[in-house]
Amino acid sequence: MLDALIVHSVLVVLVLLSVVTWTLAWLKLRQNQKAVSEMKNFEQQFFNVRDWAQLKVLLQTAQGPLASMAVAGVDAVEDLQSSGPSELIDPQLVVERVLQQALQEQLRAQERGLSELATIGSISPFVGLFGTVWGIMNALKNIGESGQASIDVVAGPVGEALIATAVGIAVAVPAVLFYNLLLRKQKLRVTQMEAFADAFARLAMKYLSTHSGVGR
Repeated sequence: MLDALIVHSVLVVLVLLSVVTWTLAWLKLRQNQKAVSEMKNFEQQFFNVRDWAQLKVLLQTAQGPLASMAVAGVDAVEDLQSSGPSELIDPQLVVERVLQQALQEQLRAQERGLSELATIGSISPFVGLFGTVWGIMNALKNIGESGQASIDVVAGPVGEALIATAVGIAVAVPAVLFYNLLLRKQKLRVTQMEAFADAFARLAMKYLSTHSGVGR
């Protein structure tokens, strides 16, 4: 009774892991779709901006990873402008560092859930294998006690035990596929955010050099 309960518990755990996998995948894909849409819209508006004041107006309503980076960059530029020129401060380095920190914050937010998918993909086959080994041990024990070792007697219990391994693999495959897909999409977003950071830094240095002399 206890042996059967353990195998059934393993199957329940695998089913729960499967539910977690598909839920996380659905949430992360929606998050990715939203981020891509927001980044595309903001990037188009950003490159149509003609002056710094228009950029600040845009940031009042803009949303998304690029908008958050731009807000951090604008704050850094205004801090530099208010502090005035200084030989001890490299304005370009300050702006680039702030943008890089904002980029890392966005990455940390986007990475939530990926480690869970990777973990499920890694452990699910082993969880299923544990259930299979335990079930086979129980089946062999019962066969030994009954004294019957015909193929009909062995095939049934062993076949049932192997179900746990099959379920474990069935849980792991989608988790690994979703993880790789989301990781690839994230790398594409990182490339886009890094390109935006470079463009924003050039605009910021141009603004500082023409309005406060800080960038000179």
